[in-house]
Amino acid sequence: MNLYSLDPRADPRSPELSSNDFMRLIEAFGLTGAWRWDFVTGRQVWSAGLYRLLGLSERDPASYERLLGLVHPADRDVLEDAAQIVQAGILGSHTVRLIRPDGTARTVVSRGEVFFSPEGHPVAATGVLLDVTDRERLAEMHRLEQQRRASLAREAQVFIHTEPSLPLTEYGADFLALVGLRREEVRADWLSPIVPEERPRWRDELPRLAALGQPFSIAPTLRLAEGGAARFRMTLVPLRDGTTPDPVCWTAVITPLAAEAARDLPPRQAEPAIPVERAIEGCHLRAARGLLDWTLNDLARESGLSLSTVRRLEEESDGPSSRSRPHVLAALRRAGIVFTLVEGAVAVALAE
Repeated sequence: MNLYSLDPRADPRSPELSSNDFMRLIEAFGLTGAWRWDFVTGRQVWSAGLYRLLGLSERDPASYERLLGLVHPADRDVLEDAAQIVQAGILGSHTVRLIRPDGTARTVVSRGEVFFSPEGHPVAATGVLLDVTDRERLAEMHRLEQQRRASLAREAQVFIHTEPSLPLTEYGADFLALVGLRREEVRADWLSPIVPEERPRWRDELPRLAALGQPFSIAPTLRLAEGGAARFRMTLVPLRDGTTPDPVCWTAVITPLAAEAARDLPPRQAEPAIPVERAIEGCHLRAARGLLDWTLNDLARESGLSLSTVRRLEEESDGPSSRSRPHVLAALRRAGIVFTLVEGAVAVALAE
């Protein structure tokens, strides 16, 4: 029997939207399901949405033990066992991983409530599971991207920053630490990171270049927090969503010019290093594609590879020894992308 049929007040002829109707609409998305357990009769019922979420047939009997059996072994200790629920009335909220019968993994949030008799004894429990797999994956990708950016800034003074428009004023904390300025100071004067003698030049030049709506590079001299100054290359790339010719945002890649000079040293002066190709990761491929304003399809077309192959390379499913990597790197370099190894970190820039 379906969980919805337990409500004797539900009238299918009523024009009112009942709670059961509402739940059916929500469960139609395939991201949630509910269960109920009557401790007095021992009866357990699952909604159709829960069966779909768990990847089970509605012919399978509803069982809390069956549900626990689908939980990833490393997460099982997080959930309450049957005795804790039935005897102690304990049922908390948790986020766990499920392994469905077909082998696919999902991350779900579990919420539940136990009902008690007037004497204080647990008599029933109900709960709901919500699939948050995509949310968790996005959060993990964001965390890894933030780690990569922080590492680039710390190890190689390479900064990647995106804003809706130019000039840039909302730099990240790493860049502000480099130039020794507070965010309020940069908001008040976008030229403040640049040494005073160059500000008139860039006050006129940057808006002119930005108005063209095309990628461009400038090389201002920036003041440094510890004193002195250094030249940095700022490569700015407009990003569009296809609905309007105007950029929806600008991405800036800021790299020290000293790194470019070191790259041009004669071989006998350069220190041994691993080939840059071996250090290039999926995040660098995505950054290069972003600088070119390319989609995955664009990169697949230019490299002569399939879309799935390019996606695997960006997601790092294929390792550095993949035979497809050289084709992708060659296509990006033909379009003007430069990969540079700076103190063990890969800097990505668009050649002028």
